[in-house]
Amino acid sequence: MALGEQVSMEVIEIKGFGNADVLAPATRETPVPEAGEVLIEVAAAGVNRADCLQRMGKYPPPPGVSDIPGLEVAGTVAAIGKDVLEIKEGDAVMALVAGGGYASHCVAAEECVLPIPAGLSMTEAAAVPETFFTVWSTVFNRAYLDESETLLVHGGSSGIGTAAIQLAKAFGARVFVTAGSHEKCAYCRELGADAAINYKSADFVKEVAGLTDGKGVDVILDMVAGDYVPRNIASLGENGRIVMIAFMGGTSAQINLVPFLLKRISLTGAGLRARSNAFKGAIAEDLKAFVWPMFEQGKIKSIIDSTFPLAEAGEAHKRMESSAHMGKIVLTV
Repeated sequence: MALGEQVSMEVIEIKGFGNADVLAPATRETPVPEAGEVLIEVAAAGVNRADCLQRMGKYPPPPGVSDIPGLEVAGTVAAIGKDVLEIKEGDAVMALVAGGGYASHCVAAEECVLPIPAGLSMTEAAAVPETFFTVWSTVFNRAYLDESETLLVHGGSSGIGTAAIQLAKAFGARVFVTAGSHEKCAYCRELGADAAINYKSADFVKEVAGLTDGKGVDVILDMVAGDYVPRNIASLGENGRIVMIAFMGGTSAQINLVPFLLKRISLTGAGLRARSNAFKGAIAEDLKAFVWPMFEQGKIKSIIDSTFPLAEAGEAHKRMESSAHMGKIVLTV
């Protein structure tokens, strides 16, 4: 595609905030990459909870970002903008984007574009960016998980959870997870989790205490928040760290501050979408150096729950919101 050439592309639009049925196929002009950007002909796009929140009007895109949902894509570079040095047309790539992924073409900043590791299909590649960027930036860069430590992941069978299990185990940590069924718990153990707790039938605070001889875990990756916050604090050991990435259980909690002093613990949060391309690019460099070889060696893998054609994005959202999935849901173009 020549720069400046305007052709139409297929997209999924949010026709009005609401349930999954507000997602509808449409056509728009294909964007032209600006300086430092690449245009990707999309083969597959990952589906995330953030997309569902955007569809409901609860998570608007950052200023200047496309209103088309979708935060991760894989495909072939169709055009490059000025000053793009390391990527060329025809390259097979995956990318983390702030929006625009539910389309046949998507623009991405060069810093956020990565080569597809050998052995991964386009579908598998599209399931990687959002989850692995998130886990790397929170568990390792923000919580400093060490190989001698223990990580507790809430939502172990989710896309984030399956990535966190694999990465933490690959770097030598011990991993506990919570999940909502015996089937999901078994799946997490198959991926390498040392223990999986069914939060519907067991108290994870008591289970963690038993698993750690009362010492507690070192790091907790939490996407629930709400009434999980005081329970997370109770599950932490000395110098423990909690990283919050979502609020599926609510945005407020009542907590006792005493453990913060006695156990020297910390509670922090992290989000990627609105961060700078330079910030995301630094994560991308780490992933390429430390994680991509693990994909190519088969030590970690992309976990796919299901795929849907782009035009059936609404069905993909219904699958996501059913919470029945294990791993990632992907749209194919």
